[in-house]
Amino acid sequence: EDVLLVVEVAETSADYDRSVKIPLYARHGIPEAWLVDLLEERIEIYRHPTPQGYQDLHIAHRGETVRPTTLPDLELSVDDILG
Repeated sequence: EDVLLVVEVAETSADYDRSVKIPLYARHGIPEAWLVDLLEERIEIYRHPTPQGYQDLHIAHRGETVRPTTLPDLELSVDDILG
């Protein structure tokens, strides 16, 4: 309950993070998880956890901005995150 957001940064491990880590975070009730996929140049934003996984997935691309739901005043550029 102390964790508000988990951010995974992946270059070669995106498939593992997506299939193993992200569902684990959902089962433990972490409200939001981001997978920064450096190869695909996108951020996968998972929200609304359930024991079966996250209910919502949003994919953000370069040129967009993202905001954690628990920190709505914090706006981040996808370009800045991806570098």
